[in-house]
Amino acid sequence: MEMKWFVLALAVVMYLLVICVQDRKVWFTSIAALILIALGSFMPGSIFPAAGSAGKNLYALSHAFSSLVNWNVLMIYVGSMTIAALFIYSRVPARIADVIVDSSPSTGVAIVLILAMTGIISIFVENVATVLVMAPIALALCRKLKINPTYFMVGLAVMSNLEGTATLIGDPPSMIFASYAGYTFNDFFVHGGRISIFFMVQAGMIVGCLYFYAIFAGQKGKAEVAKEKVVSYFPAVLLLLMIFGLAGISFIHTDFGYLSGLYVALLGFAGVLWYRFSQHKTKDETWTLIKELDWETIAFLIGIFIVVGAVSETGLLGDFASFLARITGGSVSAGFILILAVSIIISGFVDNVPYIIVMLPVAQALARQMNLAPELYMFALLIGSCLGGNLTPFGASANIVAMGILKKEGYPMSFGGWLKIGAPFTVLTTAAAALVLWAVWAA
Repeated sequence: MEMKWFVLALAVVMYLLVICVQDRKVWFTSIAALILIALGSFMPGSIFPAAGSAGKNLYALSHAFSSLVNWNVLMIYVGSMTIAALFIYSRVPARIADVIVDSSPSTGVAIVLILAMTGIISIFVENVATVLVMAPIALALCRKLKINPTYFMVGLAVMSNLEGTATLIGDPPSMIFASYAGYTFNDFFVHGGRISIFFMVQAGMIVGCLYFYAIFAGQKGKAEVAKEKVVSYFPAVLLLLMIFGLAGISFIHTDFGYLSGLYVALLGFAGVLWYRFSQHKTKDETWTLIKELDWETIAFLIGIFIVVGAVSETGLLGDFASFLARITGGSVSAGFILILAVSIIISGFVDNVPYIIVMLPVAQALARQMNLAPELYMFALLIGSCLGGNLTPFGASANIVAMGILKKEGYPMSFGGWLKIGAPFTVLTTAAAALVLWAVWAA
């Protein structure tokens, strides 16, 4: 049996286990990665490129961790997670929400603006954290108005999932895309003289806001809220420094590939020092802050990077791209719709991170076989897989958290109940983003 078929079988088994046993996904990806490294070490050249005679048995290990794992992306993720945690601690988001409610002409408008704000925050803050920050605000407002919080809570989840796609630091899928495509922070706004993924997501955002306005327009009253006390604006300054710093680094051309990662990681480290000394936190409290960051996703990504790298280097992804080209018959629109639809359906039920890592090279290869700009299909993949997570209650972690909060508040929600809200939202927002994408990049 050719080694590439063994690699494919291992990857398929790994993915099935990740889907079926979510709480052990790090174990499965790590074991699969270690198996591939071991095989590459004992049989040099069978999976990874062959090395010279010196140190060839260790080449697979060094190649996997130096070439396949993108440490720049991982440093950005750790640094941005740290800054996001401090931003939440600062209570600045809650204060902004209070100001929105106080200045809005009606409660219906205030709810929609809070949902829009939730989306904007999730551009920079992990989606689950965003929902946890905004949920108390939403629940308090619903109690004052004596209304069912179901639509509001679902809105928080789906809006945070939507906007997480918009920038390099929004979500792991965006970071993975940037890593693969060589995109800088600024490339998410404009690339090759054309508007980029950020503006496609904003088209979905506008449609999403209109969708929820149609739901909440009947709330004409005006609620009074007590303004939240801000702990400090320093984390907000760190957040701004991260955004503008990444934008500035995008203009720096250097062979050093870890500049943006180191920059964000150092900002995160500065934030930890501020938390420890300026906020007079104990060592235990500081360690708790660090420990509660999403280290599981970091470990998960390392394993996935290695496994998918092995799949790519055995030529399997090119074979799959050729297969898709035959299915679509060379039709650009058929390929576009296929990638979009499959991505929505799959991401409605399983984690989109491993799916995106596998499919990005396939989408790029398929576009090149059709002489298209790779962005057309890669953006379609990103939009479909990220927005598709809104389709079902377990399509994204933020959805599961929102369901848990609703159950705790005495409003348990069924699968069908979620579909009633999430399915129209997913279809409308994805269609809006896809139409802008097609108009800009299909030419």
